[in-house]
Amino acid sequence: MTPQPSPQAGAAVKAADRAHVFHSWSAQELIDPLAVAGAEGSYFWDYEGKRYLDFSSGLVYTNIGYQHPKVVAAIQEQAARMTTFAPAFAVEARSEAARLIAERTPGDLDKIFFTNGGADAVEHALRMARLHTGRPKVLSAYRSYHGGTQQAVNVTGDPRRWASDSGTAGVVHFWAPFLYRSRFYAETEEQECARALEHLETTIAFEGPGTVAAIVLETIPGTAGIMMPPAGYLAGVREICDKYGIVFVLDEVMAGFGRTGTWFAADLYDVVPDLMTFAKGVNSGYVPLGGVAISAEIAATFAERPYPGGLTYSGHPLACAAAVATINVMAEEGVVEHAARLGAEVVEPALRELAERHPSVGEVRGTGMFWALELVRNRETREPLVPYNATGQAATPMSAFAASAKAHGLWPFMNMNRTHVVPPCNVSEAELKEGLAALDTALSVADEYTR
Repeated sequence: MTPQPSPQAGAAVKAADRAHVFHSWSAQELIDPLAVAGAEGSYFWDYEGKRYLDFSSGLVYTNIGYQHPKVVAAIQEQAARMTTFAPAFAVEARSEAARLIAERTPGDLDKIFFTNGGADAVEHALRMARLHTGRPKVLSAYRSYHGGTQQAVNVTGDPRRWASDSGTAGVVHFWAPFLYRSRFYAETEEQECARALEHLETTIAFEGPGTVAAIVLETIPGTAGIMMPPAGYLAGVREICDKYGIVFVLDEVMAGFGRTGTWFAADLYDVVPDLMTFAKGVNSGYVPLGGVAISAEIAATFAERPYPGGLTYSGHPLACAAAVATINVMAEEGVVEHAARLGAEVVEPALRELAERHPSVGEVRGTGMFWALELVRNRETREPLVPYNATGQAATPMSAFAASAKAHGLWPFMNMNRTHVVPPCNVSEAELKEGLAALDTALSVADEYTR
């Protein structure tokens, strides 16, 4: 679709937004949201007719891009047939979505509890773990994000937790492996893995193994910087959980449904959790949907004992119809395999070449359509480009980098000192190269702040 400029309509949209919309994670008077006129495939455009290549996939959820015709048609067909129905009934779209998801989850994660998104999926997974074990505590990692609702934000390990953390949520944080900024003085991935596992088991020992219900980890931490776990780490966590009777929860809200070049990131590490949360890519975000995939053992806990939780819109027919269509599109069009191939053959070589030429790039990491560049002021000292949790003037280098990217038609996804490369999983090779060229230009602006 060719965007048609309509500045007057854009001004009206912007005025209504500024008058009435309260935006998340924002100081309301300090933001200037772009008025978006439309979107298709890997692009969206504003009312001035300027088009942007979306290297953020919305918020890392449009895994098949915007307005895929088969998914749009499925939503329209479901709306004409049955717009909504209560979750206590068996509905075709809900049943089929659960079946298709269960076919792709690892191991025996064959029961699906539907939620409205990722945060409430995490809420329910942790509730299930506590009820299953009868234990109160949850362990989660620093440098993580699990959602904005009360329990989910408390297991989150970044500054977004701070304002809501009253110290009463039963959450204990620990350090997960990240060799580039190791907390364990490690020099190799093997050392980092071994020391991180030792640290985790020591934390459990001092907290009391009999008090810990669950360990929750993003399989590959997303917002915090796409930090690929070293070989053996997730398997080691699985062993620790088995040793102490702890429920192992993997958060695949961001990494799932093709983002890593596999259906789930857990497939990369040959590990099966007890509970797995999902959302975002399950239906490319077309209608809000999330869920928990549940192992046979935990499902059996609630076979004759009611599970004390639910949602009015659990398994909403429109959302589930979109999920069915999305999963079928991904299978028919080879989207997962496409993401794996382009990640290995196009994105990784290009990003490593950019890293060689731009002193602002400290590290490249990722897989599939799930990549991050760690931006630094100094490669030798690894000083971050901006301070941790920087705002205002202190965040100028990242703001300048983002402005350059947008000026060249690239919409980036950034968090602190990292810029992510997370386009739709079915992005074309030509679109990827267009975006990488714009990224190259924007990194030149970041380079100006190095020393």
